[in-house]
Amino acid sequence: MASNDTPPDELAGTEQPFVQHLIELRDRLVKATIAIAVCTLALALYPGPGELYDILAAPLVAHLPKGATLIATSVISPFLVPLKILLMVAFLMALPVVLYQLWAFVAPGLYAHEKKLVLPLVISSTVLFFIGVAFCYFFVFGQVFKFIQSFAPKSITAAPDIEAYLSFVLSMFLAFGMAFEVPIVVIVLARMNVVSIDKLKAFRSYFIVVAFVIAAVVTPPDVVSQLALAIPMCLLYEVGIWAAQLFIKHTQAPAEEEVAPR
Repeated sequence: MASNDTPPDELAGTEQPFVQHLIELRDRLVKATIAIAVCTLALALYPGPGELYDILAAPLVAHLPKGATLIATSVISPFLVPLKILLMVAFLMALPVVLYQLWAFVAPGLYAHEKKLVLPLVISSTVLFFIGVAFCYFFVFGQVFKFIQSFAPKSITAAPDIEAYLSFVLSMFLAFGMAFEVPIVVIVLARMNVVSIDKLKAFRSYFIVVAFVIAAVVTPPDVVSQLALAIPMCLLYEVGIWAAQLFIKHTQAPAEEEVAPR
């Protein structure tokens, strides 16, 4: 005999046929694609693919010798490289819409406490990724290129290839964007009871070593970029521990709240 204290299932009666799920998924993908296409068209009109590359290359150009510019070693590079940047920026601009469509698709199948868990993580992880990319572009690039050029012999005129520069920029953006996700990783590990808060605090000294090892692997072999990546990771680890304690408190399932110590 079922207990009268058993809470009702929040998702009861919300099941949909499989075909209807596929139709909704298709509609969500179409809306996300339209958002990316609109951003692509808008950026193509203003400021344009070439100007976008100039903006991306500005931190490097500012530290090149007077009169030096980037070069294209491939015939189609002047066309393909700006086009790649155009698509990348358009996707980043449309990312809030893409993530909203993803959330709108999965939200009906989540319990109330799961929505409290997933939505803040989606929003905060996106914001942190953008902050990491912005930190890399506005601060790290200028310091790194200044440091590198200070070691360049006077007999050498730097003329980087535009494809090589794009590859470098994307790898750095990805490294810093992912590094700024440290608080999200800490929160998820703690919320899923994989690691306790006390163990995370005890791991603090080891994480500092891990952060510097990661920075040495994913960044250029210069002390500026390595410190610029490792130090924020250590600080964000502390932020993650603090945020995990608040997150666990406010995203408990009803059953967890009943057994939680008072």
